[in-house]
Amino acid sequence: MRPKPRLRLRPRPPAPSGARRLARRHPGALLALFLCSTGGAIAALALPAALGHTVDRLVDGGPVPWAGLLLCAVLTLAETGFDAGAAVLTTSTGARLTAHLRTRTTARVLAAEPRRALAVPTGDLTARLTARTADAATAPVTAAGAVAGVLLPLGAIVGLFVIDPWTAAAFLLGAPLLVALLHTFTRRTADAGADYQRAQSVIAHRLTEALDGADTIRAARTGAREYRRILEPLTTLAAHGRRTWAVYGRAAGQSALLLPLLMLLVLAVGGLRLHAGAIGVGDLVAASRYAALAVGIGSLTGALGALARSRAAARTLDPLLTLGPLPHEGLGPLPGGPGHLELRDVGVVQDGKQDGNQEGKQEGKQDGEPLLNGEPDRKPLLTGVHLTVPGGTSLAVVGRSGSGKSVFAAVVGRLLDPDTGTVLLDGVPLTAMDPALLRPEIAYAFARPALPGTTVEDTIAFGPWTAGPAAVREGARAARADGFVGLLPYGYATPLTDAPLSGGERQRLGLARAFAHPGRLLILDDALSGLDTVTEHHVRRALDERAGRCTRVIVAHRLSSAARADRVLWLEDGRVRATGPHEELWADPEYRAVFRTETGEAEETAEADEGPGTGVDGALPRARTEVEAR
Repeated sequence: MRPKPRLRLRPRPPAPSGARRLARRHPGALLALFLCSTGGAIAALALPAALGHTVDRLVDGGPVPWAGLLLCAVLTLAETGFDAGAAVLTTSTGARLTAHLRTRTTARVLAAEPRRALAVPTGDLTARLTARTADAATAPVTAAGAVAGVLLPLGAIVGLFVIDPWTAAAFLLGAPLLVALLHTFTRRTADAGADYQRAQSVIAHRLTEALDGADTIRAARTGAREYRRILEPLTTLAAHGRRTWAVYGRAAGQSALLLPLLMLLVLAVGGLRLHAGAIGVGDLVAASRYAALAVGIGSLTGALGALARSRAAARTLDPLLTLGPLPHEGLGPLPGGPGHLELRDVGVVQDGKQDGNQEGKQEGKQDGEPLLNGEPDRKPLLTGVHLTVPGGTSLAVVGRSGSGKSVFAAVVGRLLDPDTGTVLLDGVPLTAMDPALLRPEIAYAFARPALPGTTVEDTIAFGPWTAGPAAVREGARAARADGFVGLLPYGYATPLTDAPLSGGERQRLGLARAFAHPGRLLILDDALSGLDTVTEHHVRRALDERAGRCTRVIVAHRLSSAARADRVLWLEDGRVRATGPHEELWADPEYRAVFRTETGEAEETAEADEGPGTGVDGALPRARTEVEAR
């Protein structure tokens, strides 16, 4: 028995992003980091005063001031201990916050509608979920640890005023130049960091494209050209990297010139005041220590640079963290039924602005940068689809490339919400159902199935619930996968990394996973294209055995698949050209022409057993292969 999913009555609202929300995740660790940083700063500020007092006692003669020396030692050890604790907390808390941010961002992407979630190119999405999350997660840690960087110079200036106002005034003469230096450094670092991250995303996107199309590149012998195309942004990346280091270099050089001058000015004024008898030797020692701490305001450049990078990274995560979950009305479980499917005036429009890599669509955008804003280039994918599929029957969806077959398959299983119209399953709109309750009722098999899990058994058992060993083997037998699985070194326990699988065998594992998770609706999106004729015949028999218990929607390219279906849906340019039994539609020569075109391509693929095609409809190519892993 499959477990009952937990009912959630209404969708969880989009979670706001930002360092403040992230900081609430581990308040105890951040508080401890704050206390360690503050404690170290207080110890460092108290040490010059204690040292100056002890020096005055030594200069005045008399007994050795052991209490003062002991206090100086304790303050030195306290400063060292607090700094060590802050270093440990910075590393551990940063790692935990990074893991949390990655998990939260990934969950947002997986919970959203695929068309929205996959608007970002795959390579860029990977970069955001790895490097960008690590940069963004450092903001609370850096802010908590920066207390010492602010408290030390401010406290040192106060200490200078307490010792001698004239000495403090000498330092304040150069303070405006130091503040201006820090402001300029922060602004330029933020700009350079954002540009560097964008260039990294372009490279990541192009590399992902090349890896996905490695066979095509190899066959076309365009490897050298792809190599140059992938690495072409390195010039821009190097320029932004040099720009970043130039900003650091100028800031370091200006600080190296300004800070010693400030120190020299403070010591000069302090020496004059000592000569005038206004302060003592101990006061001069303390003033020199405070001056060193005050000019340490330059150490803030590292913290400011980290905060600037964090802000730039957080801006790239905002579109992902603000993705809302699939909306629903929180209805209870679907009423019992064999999967009666109904589409009422369903239409789907593709927005060009949601296509993550449309070069030249928007002026000023780099290759690979997601076009999440700007005027959309709208293209109808489905228009005015009215259809009823009786429960327990089979429907073959046919049409030429680009006719909307895969979009139809995505809509009826709610991998994609229509822009107009309604899809109902056993009388209940799909948009009204909690996805946690709806997903176990719908099984998918894809042309290019994802194979999550460690072993072959893991990937077949993967789904809305973990299928048991008996269900796994029954699903494999129905998909005709048990034969080649038995030949693997460890059978079903063979690690996927040790299982060399052809395209057709991967398809059969995807089919086995669908068979192992029976629901009232089974959707095969081009999932038979890599099978030979004999294997397809046996899989079709397994599908027919589910008649009356499960509705089957099959995106078909072969004549045999359409002929065995109870009913055929013929799509053309996103519209319903005709519906009915295959025998009736066969009288139309244009219907027969569809199979003369498509069948040749499908047969050629199956004979070569090189795996399925790349998504004949050209819409949501990644949604069909990646979203099934939810």
